[in-house]
Order: sequence, then C-alpha cells, then structure tokens
Amino acid sequence: MTTVIDLRSDTVTQPTAGMRAAMAAAPLGDDVFGDDPSVNALQDKIAGLLGFEAALFVPTGTQSNLCAILSHCQRGDEYLVGQMAHCYRWEAGGGAVFGSVQPQPISHQADGTLALADIEAAIKPDDPHFARSRMLALENTLGGKLLPMEYVEQATTLARNKGLNRHLDGARLFNAAVAQAAKLGSDAKTEARRIAGCFDSVSVCFSKGLGAPVGSALCGSRDFIARARRVRKMAGGAMRQSGLLAAAASYALDHHVDRMAQDHQLAQRLADGLQGVQGLQVEAPQTNIMFVDLTGEARQQSQGLLDHLAARGVLATGLYRLRFATHLDVDPAGVDRAVTAIREFFKA
Repeated sequence: MTTVIDLRSDTVTQPTAGMRAAMAAAPLGDDVFGDDPSVNALQDKIAGLLGFEAALFVPTGTQSNLCAILSHCQRGDEYLVGQMAHCYRWEAGGGAVFGSVQPQPISHQADGTLALADIEAAIKPDDPHFARSRMLALENTLGGKLLPMEYVEQATTLARNKGLNRHLDGARLFNAAVAQAAKLGSDAKTEARRIAGCFDSVSVCFSKGLGAPVGSALCGSRDFIARARRVRKMAGGAMRQSGLLAAAASYALDHHVDRMAQDHQLAQRLADGLQGVQGLQVEAPQTNIMFVDLTGEARQQSQGLLDHLAARGVLATGLYRLRFATHLDVDPAGVDRAVTAIREFFKA
C-alpha cells in the first residue's frame, strides 16, 4: 500500500511513540476543579516559557482566540485585525456572534504586516457614534510568513500608546520563533519569549507544528486568565481528565520545538523542486507553509491538480490558493514524491 503524503496542513500529524508514552503515563485529575496535575503543569510551563503569570489549556486555537477577544473586549467594543487573520476570517465570526464584539479588518501589506498608519487610522475616537476600539490582534506566523520583530515591537507599542490591549494569535508561534532564531543565531524558545513579551495575551497551538493531537493555551495575567476561564466554561471548553492531552502538549514543548527547523527546510526543498514549472508561481516559503498560484492557461486547473495528486497519494488543499504544509510526518522522500507528481501533471 502506498504511503499517503499529507501536505494539507500541519494539523494532521500523529502522536510520536514518545508522546504516546507520555500520555499513557500522565497523572490525571479533574481540570474543571483545577486539580488535574498534568494540565496544571502544562499551564505553568507555557506561561513561564513565554513570560506570563498564567495560562489556560483549551481544546482549540479558535476557542483560545474567542476567550481572548471576549476577555479583552465587551459588547459594543471592537478589535483591529488583518483581513486574512485567522481570528477574523476563519473562525466563523465568533467574537461578533457570541460577544457582540465588532471586528475592524485592515488590509495586509505584501509581507503580512498591517501598516502602522492603517492601524492608527482605524482606531475610533471616543464618540458614541463608534464602537469602542479596545484591542489589536496580530498573527505570527501569518500564512507561513514571519512578522519582523521590529515591526511587532512598533505595532504593539502603537497599540499600547493608544490604550489598546494587544493579542497575538500565535498558533504557529514556535515556527516564527524557530525562523527568527535561525536569522539571529539565537535560541527558539528565547525568541518565542521575545515575541510574546510584546503582547498582553498570546494563544499557542500545540496541534500544528508541535505535533500534539489536540489543544492550545491562552497566556496572560492572572486576572485575564480568570476572565478567560469563565468564557471557556460558557463555550463548552472545560474538560475533565484532560491531562492526557496536556501531557502530549508538554512533551511537544520539550521535544518538538527545535526539530521544526526540519519542516522549514522541507518546505524550501519543495519550493526548489518546483522552480521552472510553467504555469506555477511558487511563493518562497519562510517557514513550513508554501503557497502556489496557477498562472496563464493553468489557472483553471487547480482542482484537476489536486485530484491528480490525490490519485498518487499526495494530499494538498486549495481553499483559496494551493497550499502545502510540511510537518513531522513528512520526510524528504515524501517531498520528492510530491514534486514528481506535480511535474508529471504539468509535464515539466
């Protein structure tokens, strides 16, 4: 049987043998009562790693962002956010639906940033005609792009000076940290803490590049996390013996951060392998996500390409652009199979 190369997302990873062993050995309690030792240990670990007072373990990154929005903002408030940010575009409008919090979307620059002038212009004056501007949300990485550290500092300083709370959707924070560390000759966990230090709250996903099966964490001050815990309960995210899942996340933090550099290298290998294919425009990857656009006469062949790849045991996604994500269950041979299948489709 041919092994499937799943490049749809880094969420498809399977727990490693070491992670499964950690899950099986995890001491358990009831997290709703606050006495699951594995959950408490994970919350302390991620909060300490990123420099916050407290953290909250939640089932998904979507719920983590929802808890953040509803804890920072009240009914009639708004948050400033990028047009392609996950917490605006891909989370079913949760902040507006459940919290009556209005998003104020802002167009991205080519590098994924929001222009500082656009952020400032979007902040509403204190006037009863307008929603109250309360929060700036950034995402790092965004579509696999690393937000430059200087920009993150400038944007969050602007928000703080204007009285806005600052939230980071760091679903792939450790991909950003690994890429930033590679540029600076630093350590990934040090860079993760530097990035997080610019924000009042940070959401981190364990089930993407870190390779855990389930879970995210929301970090912030003790008061903020107390508010978020109440939102988590209302949103149905208070789990019981969730230490099984927390143990997997804790194992990932201990063992899977530095290895993410391999995923970045494999994304670059995929991009290199597709150079020169007529009909393909490859966006150079910065981390583990690579986008491809079909050009010219090939523009209408997106679904045909996906079907061709699937028939050859290679899975990708094309929700709005062709996207390929590398992760711990992809190896160089799998990437090379994907390159061969794509070139076969274009007869390149």
